[in-house]
Formats: sequence, structure tokens, C-alpha cells
Amino acid sequence: MASISVKHGLFSTKASFKKTILPYSVYMQRTTEVKCLRASTNSTNQHNEKYCIDLVRSRDYDGFLCTLLLPEAARRSALALRAFNAELAQVKDSVSQKTIGLMRMQFWKTAVEEIYRDDPPVQPISAELWKAVRKHTLTKRWLLRVISEREKDLEDKAYRNLQELEAYSENTQSSLLYLLLETLGVKNVHADHAASHIGKAQGIVTCLRATPYNSRRRRVYLPMDICMLHGVSQEDFIRGSQEQKVRDVVYDIASQAHVHLQHARSFSKSVPSEASATFLQTVGLEDYLQRVRRVDFDVFHPSLQKRNPLLPLQLYIRSWKQTY
Repeated sequence: MASISVKHGLFSTKASFKKTILPYSVYMQRTTEVKCLRASTNSTNQHNEKYCIDLVRSRDYDGFLCTLLLPEAARRSALALRAFNAELAQVKDSVSQKTIGLMRMQFWKTAVEEIYRDDPPVQPISAELWKAVRKHTLTKRWLLRVISEREKDLEDKAYRNLQELEAYSENTQSSLLYLLLETLGVKNVHADHAASHIGKAQGIVTCLRATPYNSRRRRVYLPMDICMLHGVSQEDFIRGSQEQKVRDVVYDIASQAHVHLQHARSFSKSVPSEASATFLQTVGLEDYLQRVRRVDFDVFHPSLQKRNPLLPLQLYIRSWKQTY
């Protein structure tokens, strides 16, 4: 009887052992799976962030430098927004047919709608943008306005007048600045007015800076009304002409960008100090306008195609002073 009791005890112990071990092994397996999932998620997050960083650094270097000087809480979201803008901006140059460009724009329209339904597409910029939207409650209207304006720009024709270029700049560059202000939690009418003018100045300067590149591809986007006023044809720009009449066109357009910068700075005393970090790009705009003036508005001068090595230092000083 004693042996039977021992055997029963042994059997009971084995059964108890199995009941104890099996759930533990399942627990360990699940723990391992969770760790692998977390590692995979972290790896994906790092990849998405790096993708945005690399895109902004290569396509919008001035904007990249400005973003590095933003408060840490807004930096990653700002990079996502600038990557979104850069991605849309390069569609026009990267497609051979307008239809393909329209398809890509439609993808982004759908992506934005899905982002606001908390179901972003599996794409690095979309994933980062979704995080920014959730963190800062970004306004969907500004994102859609950027897409719509870039879509209209696929027409690939010159602006009819300066006002049309300004409208395009307002809907793209200014909309981006409104979103960047939201990442900093700035809601101020004076900051919005400043952002509007800075965005217009940015659009005008970008059009001027891109003129040599576009001319080599036999494309001219400068406002036609100003070209006609000075008797300049598109062929003059395609040839890279340095005639005085061509310089006069550049002078008139650059002057309008300068006017917008002056208007933006007229609000500086009323703009919250934290908003000044969003407007650091005025340093790069001012730098280009000064350099184009020094070469007597020769937009094809080689020096204008080089980066200013002192720009990072200039941006840091302006950031430290909290001015724009």
C-alpha cells in the first residue's frame, strides 16, 4: 500500500509538474513574441524617421537646418511635414506623364483621409505624418490644400502674373508654415499673417533659384506679365541670357520677395517668441536675395548655385536671439 501511495504521489507530482511547466512555456513564448514585435516596431519607426530625415536633407536643405533648431517636442513632426511637402514637390519633375503625377496626387489625398481615420497607409511619410497629426491635432485643410495646389501645378506652364505665383506660394509654402506653427502650439493671428508673407517670399525665391535648372530643361515658370513688361521671351532664359532686360525681370521678382519679408517682419513685435523658430527660413531667403543683388540680378551666376557655408551659424545666432 505504501508503494502504491508513493506511485500515486509520483504520478500526481508529474501531472502537477506538467500543469505548471506548460503554461510557463506558453508565457515565455508569448513574451518572446512580444519582444520581437516591439523590436520590429522600433526598427520600422527608426526607418520611417530616417527616411523623412534623408528626404528633407537632400530636397530641402535650408528647411532641414531650420528644423534641427526647433524644440525637440516638435522636431520629428516638423520633419514629417517637410518630408510630405518635399515628396509632393518632386512629383512634377519625377514623372514623364501628367496622368502618373495625378495618380500620385490622388494617392496622397487618399492617404491624408486615411491618416485622419487612424488607418495610415504603410509608407514612411504617411506613418510619420499620422503620428504628427495625432500628437498636435494638425488641421487637415492645410494638408489637402498643399496637395490640391501641387496637383494644379502639374500643368507645367508659366505663371500668368506675379499674383498667380503668390497664390501658389500661399497655398503651398504658407500652408506648410501654418502646420509648423501648430506643432509648436502657436495660435496667433499675427503669426499667421507673418507666415502668409514668409510663405509667399519662399515661393518667389524658390522660383528664382530654380530658374537655371528649369532653363536647362527648356522650361520657364517666371511670371509672364513681368517678362512681357521688359520684352523678355522664354527663349532668353533658356539661352541663359545675361542681358540687362533679363536682369530687370529678376530684379522685379526679387523685389516682391523682399517686400513680403519686410511685411512679415513688421509683425515681429506682436508674434509670440516661440513662433520665431518656425520662421528661421527667412535667414536663407534674405541670404539669397542679398547674393543675387551682389551679382547685379544675374540669376545664372554660378555663385548662386552654391550653398552658403555660414548659413548654419547664421541660423543658430538668429535662433538664439529668437528673431526672424
